[in-house]
Amino acid sequence: MPCLEIKSLTLRIEDKILIRDLNLAVNSNERWGLLGRNGAGKTSLLHTIIGIKKYNSGSIQIDGKEVSSLARSYAATRVGILFQEGIDILPGTVFETVMLGRHPHVQSILKDDPRDIEIARGALRDLNLDGLEERQIDTLSGGERQRVALAMLITQMPQLYLLDEPSNHLDVANQVQLLGHLQRRISQLSASLLMATHDINLAARFCDNIVLLMKNGEYLSGPNQDILTEKNLSLAYDCPVRSISAEGFTLHYPY
Repeated sequence: MPCLEIKSLTLRIEDKILIRDLNLAVNSNERWGLLGRNGAGKTSLLHTIIGIKKYNSGSIQIDGKEVSSLARSYAATRVGILFQEGIDILPGTVFETVMLGRHPHVQSILKDDPRDIEIARGALRDLNLDGLEERQIDTLSGGERQRVALAMLITQMPQLYLLDEPSNHLDVANQVQLLGHLQRRISQLSASLLMATHDINLAARFCDNIVLLMKNGEYLSGPNQDILTEKNLSLAYDCPVRSISAEGFTLHYPY
């Protein structure tokens, strides 16, 4: 059974169709990239999956159950999202913020479980945030807050990771390091990933499958190498896109 299954989904804003008749199945241990121009519907689709935005027709199922019928407590243990804006500047420390990721799993409201604490500390170490545990969120740089948001998501340990522009505020070294860690974590947990990004090459490197949103609500989906062609990308972004292969990687760039 797919972790996420979307059937005949149509999304529109007023009279503009963003996505028309989308069919998508995301299985365990799969990483999907979501690409398209500004306004194509990437963020809207992620928000629809978690119930923030309503869809016009079709079906969205998590673990075979319609998402609209899921209890919030159950959905919170299965699906985690990194919003495009990362985290708000919360009145708390880095450690307190990351521990919020364990909230869906908490057994007692009176004290923190030692296992939850260790999971949070492990996420902080993995994202190079150890030593910042007592820093207030409002003292962090944009890149540090983005890493805290990713640490909180990893601490949640969902089965479906939804990422909206995860590379925001991150330098190239942190982008590769942190997404590489997340890739390994997903493999270890047999989880799955749907990542919306403007960075074609980031999606090409870390995602095996692609949903490419086109004009007029149309889309292409399938294995990375089948979708990320010069023709498809040029049509989707309405500008010439060229591809070049080097040292086992294919890079895509506007021409």
